[in-house]
Amino acid sequence: MTSPAYPDTASPQLSAGPRPAPGPAADEGLSRRLRALACTAPLHDLDVRKANLAGEYTVYAMAEVALAAIDHVTLNMDFDTGADHDQIVARLLPRVGAQAPDRPVAEHERVARWVLENLINVGSVDRGFRAVYGTYGPDGVYVRRDYDFKLIEEVPGYGGTVYLRATDEAVNVLVGALDTDVTSAQIAAEVKLEVLISRGRLADAQLAAEQARYRTVQYAETLRRTLEATRRNVRAVDWLHTVPDMIAEALDHVADRYRHENAILTNIRKARDEAEDPEHKRRAAELVDIVKDCIRRHTQLQSRLLEAGPLFRAEQDRQAFAPPAAHAGLDLYGQLLAPLLPLPVEQSTRATDAFFAHGTGLRTPTAVRVGDLVDLLLTPPLEREHLGAEMPEPDLIATPDDSRFSEEQLARAMTLLDLEHDAPRRLSGLLAEARRTGDNDLPYLVALLAVHAASPPVGTAYRQGERRLLFAVDDGAELDDPEFGGADLVVGTALLDAAGMAADRKEAS
Repeated sequence: MTSPAYPDTASPQLSAGPRPAPGPAADEGLSRRLRALACTAPLHDLDVRKANLAGEYTVYAMAEVALAAIDHVTLNMDFDTGADHDQIVARLLPRVGAQAPDRPVAEHERVARWVLENLINVGSVDRGFRAVYGTYGPDGVYVRRDYDFKLIEEVPGYGGTVYLRATDEAVNVLVGALDTDVTSAQIAAEVKLEVLISRGRLADAQLAAEQARYRTVQYAETLRRTLEATRRNVRAVDWLHTVPDMIAEALDHVADRYRHENAILTNIRKARDEAEDPEHKRRAAELVDIVKDCIRRHTQLQSRLLEAGPLFRAEQDRQAFAPPAAHAGLDLYGQLLAPLLPLPVEQSTRATDAFFAHGTGLRTPTAVRVGDLVDLLLTPPLEREHLGAEMPEPDLIATPDDSRFSEEQLARAMTLLDLEHDAPRRLSGLLAEARRTGDNDLPYLVALLAVHAASPPVGTAYRQGERRLLFAVDDGAELDDPEFGGADLVVGTALLDAAGMAADRKEAS
């Protein structure tokens, strides 16, 4: 449709330059509507693509079936579980069959499964949808953004089962509002429901009650995702401010909604008992069931909210104090190099060939072509230098020595800790003797070596052929020292079994 032509006496604003970019509030409202439109696009796309199915399926309203599928999945979701795939297909069959009653039941089932699988978006990699929309940045420049969303997602359950859960975007498609605050939307729906019931508009009240139930499901889904993220990684969720505030707000919300819904339930029962019209009685009875379901869901949500704090503390203890995974490392020196050095070359090459053959992994063979093979066979060999190409001189840069302790200090500390022919000594005595040397850093080096010897690498020293090993044992005595605290360790030197090490090397060879 063409726009009407205005006379030359138009307002000066119309003939001015380009209109500036809208403000942040207006642009955010436009973004919300664009994302809301994107969430409905997969439903409209079903009616466009139904012509590609093998058969005559134009009689089916696929978007209507898709909305019914989202509705059934949302109402069959529980806090821990979701909806069963086959159960949703079975519940869609009456609606699909009503659209084409003369078609066979097998075709109805195929349509229901096709719609449900397209809502899950089975054909994509991440099983999600993507829409592109534009918005204005802070500097007024038009920017295109990607909006990724899902409508129905498959989540794993207990015993290897897979459940269906409706996402927030799917619930927003049902109630017709995107990114709406859950709490404010729930309160508005409850107030609207109470007003409609008081005025006797039970048909509109039933729609408001269903929207209130959708918001309750969405609130529980938010808490479920928070607890699920806590079970995976407790540091990924802000349990210091965000989650405690959300739990406190949710508990107050549930208490208010519980009192409100009980009052609404009383009014509905009164309207049901006083109504003379059979249609009003039927709608009032349906409203009673819906509000009862809302009360049940709020009660379940309250129990989960009360369990959230203990669950966080339990997960914090489990993840903080879980033992690290044990990985058996490979000691190349002790397990390969030390046993092979005393052996002759013809014996050691068997072990090294076997080790590196398994350590380097597989190598993909090159594909041979006839042309490459002919060139390779006809090319004369190149003459090479006997010693190979000349190696360039490396440009070496001296690394500055930034260590705290010198080699002389290490030698003096090892002399103090050389207790091979002496009885074990206390760490306090060794520190006092180190101070008498006049070196202020020597006590720190002695303490560092003694603490390191509290967990000596016996296996590594045994494999590397060490004859003695420094050890330190805590017998419960407290260290009395002006600079250090902790345990007064008993430090000594242990002799390793040299004969046993030689026998093990011989057996390994």
